Amino acid sequence: MKEVFPFYSIGHFINQPSNRTEFEITYFDEMEEPDVDDIHKHTFYEILWTEEGLSKQTIDYKEYEVSPNSLFFISPGQVHQFEEWKPLKGGTILFTEDFFLLNYNNKDRLFELSFLDNFYTNPCIQLSEKDFAEIRHIINLITTEHRRTDSSSTIIQSMLHILLAQVQRLVDTETAQPVSKKYLILFKHFKILLDQYFADNKTASFFAGELHVTPHHLNVITKEVTGKTASEVIRARSILEAKRLLTFTDKTVSEIAFELSYTDSSYFAKAFKAETGITPMIFKNKMSEKYRTR
Repeated sequence: MKEVFPFYSIGHFINQPSNRTEFEITYFDEMEEPDVDDIHKHTFYEILWTEEGLSKQTIDYKEYEVSPNSLFFISPGQVHQFEEWKPLKGGTILFTEDFFLLNYNNKDRLFELSFLDNFYTNPCIQLSEKDFAEIRHIINLITTEHRRTDSSSTIIQSMLHILLAQVQRLVDTETAQPVSKKYLILFKHFKILLDQYFADNKTASFFAGELHVTPHHLNVITKEVTGKTASEVIRARSILEAKRLLTFTDKTVSEIAFELSYTDSSYFAKAFKAETGITPMIFKNKMSEKYRTR
């Protein structure tokens, strides 16, 4: 399937598109506005921290108001829009998967972090002043190391791991019953497969087979992580792509249904309405008013 949105690397966000850097830390009051499209996807992870001011972020049609003493997470492949802001104090940490896994062979280490690659809960974490101060202390250490003339990628990566581990501890503290790491890892492997095969209309049994688990066990995992069955998660991913195509392309409902491997456009329309509460055409018209008149 042809990609609808531009993918940007970290280099694009520091206005150096050819720069293949895998880690950067920038401050709002120092950075130039990046020359990127308003609506885009990242090839990297981004953590925004906000000390003062307000901003509005949109990820895949969900709007979030980001306020002081908060962290906001954006993961690769998410459709992101930085909609509006009032004078901000804070900044962003940008890093690639490869940078995070430097000197590690097991990708599951990244998957254990529940707040990354996350499309089922709020990507914004509001912190107490005390907890935010602890996070800022680690960010200050990372900044100092990054700005050294003899800065070490190994030291920065170690500090990044400490930062993310501290965030995970804060997330777990606020969660009544944190999801087990084993389930979280399996779910994220499922999500990767789903991003590959969502347009092929594969069943939950297919994904269970690819993950070497039973369909029942896959359902247990998805219910634990998202509150939805595997089939519901699969349908939600397909409908998300349909929303993107309806909003940002001129394709007809029938063309989109065919592209997403639905048997016919009427069945697609029923599935879309069951997921969103409105028909594809009503959704398309609403999004046209919102995005194309800007």
